[in-house]
Amino acid sequence: MSTSTYPIVRSSLKIGGPQHAENTKKWQPVLERFSAALGEASSEGKKSALTRHTSRGQILARDRISLLLDPDSPFLEIGPFTGHNLPDSTPCASMIGGIGLIHDRPCLVLSHIPTQSGGAWNEYTVLKVDRLMEIAAENDLPVVSLVQSAGVFLPYQFKVFHKGGRLFRELSVRTSKRQASCAVVFGSCTAGGAYHPALSDYSIFVKDQAQVFLGGPPLVKMATGEVIGAEELGGAKVHAQVTGLADQMAEDEFDAVRKARDWVASLDLRSTEFRSLSAALPPRYSIDDIFSFIDPDIRKAFDMREVLIRIVDDSRLLNFKPEFGRNLITAWASIFGHRVGIIANQTPVINADEAMKGATFIKMCNQENVPIIFLQNVTGFMVGSKAEHSAIIKFGAQMVSAVSTSKVPHISLIMGASYGAGNYAMCGRSFKPRFLFTWPIGRCSVMGPDQLAGVMRQVQKGSAESQGRDVNEADLDASTKKFRDEVERDSESYATSAVLHDDGIIDPRDTREVLGLCLEVVRVPGVEGEPGHRTLARI
Repeated sequence: MSTSTYPIVRSSLKIGGPQHAENTKKWQPVLERFSAALGEASSEGKKSALTRHTSRGQILARDRISLLLDPDSPFLEIGPFTGHNLPDSTPCASMIGGIGLIHDRPCLVLSHIPTQSGGAWNEYTVLKVDRLMEIAAENDLPVVSLVQSAGVFLPYQFKVFHKGGRLFRELSVRTSKRQASCAVVFGSCTAGGAYHPALSDYSIFVKDQAQVFLGGPPLVKMATGEVIGAEELGGAKVHAQVTGLADQMAEDEFDAVRKARDWVASLDLRSTEFRSLSAALPPRYSIDDIFSFIDPDIRKAFDMREVLIRIVDDSRLLNFKPEFGRNLITAWASIFGHRVGIIANQTPVINADEAMKGATFIKMCNQENVPIIFLQNVTGFMVGSKAEHSAIIKFGAQMVSAVSTSKVPHISLIMGASYGAGNYAMCGRSFKPRFLFTWPIGRCSVMGPDQLAGVMRQVQKGSAESQGRDVNEADLDASTKKFRDEVERDSESYATSAVLHDDGIIDPRDTREVLGLCLEVVRVPGVEGEPGHRTLARI
């Protein structure tokens, strides 16, 4: 069925009332904070470090990426907030990564930020690199690495060493699967980092800049007594003319980028070219409207259907079981011409009916080879005797099982709450969606701060009473508030994104474009479901 024949869904909102104005006003500080945080994450170091780098004729990391990608093409950055405000990390974890177009082909690009601690790796750099390589493998993307790093940040060696070796394994596995990789070496690449270009399928060294060796001059002198300069030990000319490690030697950084683009053009890629994101019919309603009808306080409900018609092509939706399990929206639509199944929380609680409906819809998407988008605003499954006697555990398990065994690509977006087992049923991080992004107001935790603090208060009070101890209400109030504040802090989007529980925080106004780019990427290896889709069976 062509999505152009899906019914047009009309908005029931009249934008402009006092509540809409109040909501819009509340969003202003949220968006200002997001803009400021994104600016911090995009920083490449202190001004003195940037000046020193460019004075050597070297190009900054983000500018290298811009030169590598097709002009005016999109770049889907992954994990820009990794390490954000963490004491043992740096902005962006000293590593920029994302998906962009090179000769109209989607590629995974990663670049060290040499102006931040010499591009040295900390534990969050490792987490980020692992996630980038996972995305490249799942979506059959060529990898282009822009290499210039001092290696492991030695004070954190025990947090980095064991996990850091995974990159080298992944590069080796990629080659065995005919998934191409290229390393462009712009500067120093020492110790274990020397294996990065060595294990890539293709390597490009910048003349008079690239230096690759297992042990640098100081270590060589200490270990063997030999005195030798870095260029003579492992410079670009040595590896181009003596060792053969360099497949190409570039005259300068611009030439290196050109050679990397030529390498991508030469690949016999299985993927098709990117579609234009401007070709499809846009929604009939402005995405900016969401700021008027969504309160940034995620405890306030909003109409998810009004969000959907501001994201999907031509505001057309084909609903599945609209009168059954009404807390969960299940529908087919198109986003930039890609047919998708959408599972979205209309209200934050999942009952047995919603669980049955969701599991059935997932099965149908697998039978039809349709990727699924999960739009999360969920506090969890319903509790209480009525819910328990309706077999919520059984039907909830079936939905979780359906998500787990589904073969079509999943893309998740946390728009508000993402709590408890509801996070699992709506394809949270542990259920391996191809991509997972978060709005700035999103929160992810076992349960909401108030509920979690309330439960802990009851546990502490019950424990004291069972042991015959007096309960000091003032102390209990203080500890409850302290715990609640910690949960509030640790569950917000910036905290969860810092430790890579998502692939990034996005401006809500960019939702359609981000989903469109993700859908372009997941179609590269093809979308194939599980026709039989065997899931947990319980009577």
